[in-house]
Amino acid sequence: MTKRALLVIDMLNDFIEPEGSLSVGRAGEEIIGPIAREIRRFRGAGEPVIFICDHHLAADPEFSMFPVHCVKGTRGAEVIDALKPGEEDLVIPKRRYSAFFGTDLDLCLRELGVEELVLVGVCTNICVLYTACDARMRNYRVTVLEAGVASFDEEAHRFALTQMKNVLGVKVE
Repeated sequence: MTKRALLVIDMLNDFIEPEGSLSVGRAGEEIIGPIAREIRRFRGAGEPVIFICDHHLAADPEFSMFPVHCVKGTRGAEVIDALKPGEEDLVIPKRRYSAFFGTDLDLCLRELGVEELVLVGVCTNICVLYTACDARMRNYRVTVLEAGVASFDEEAHRFALTQMKNVLGVKVE
């Protein structure tokens, strides 16, 4: 059986809380329940749960495109209370869209023997999409749980799901 890991992408206060600086809004709140269920399912099966967390420096170049968000050491950069990582979970900070860029995610996955990734979180058209793309380039099988992803832009969300499925070969369920 293929070993899987659940990647929980950017379920952080600045994205999910209504007053967050880059809040996804209602769509972000609606995915909390499905993600919590998936986390319980993975933990119950003894499969890895890995939290991928935006962790920007105060003068990050990304802030020329987006409002300041998820700055290292701030409450906005913390995982929302409803999904706090457990002691058995991994937490990997990132500074760019892809969870693979400039992180040790690939090394961790290979050490765990993971061949398949299940992705949930925000934003579908940004960090989820670019993580899925980099995962496929590294020959991981990838599934995106549609009920577990969201974006502040519904049209871009739909486009990203279609691109992941039709161009990257990601299973969208």
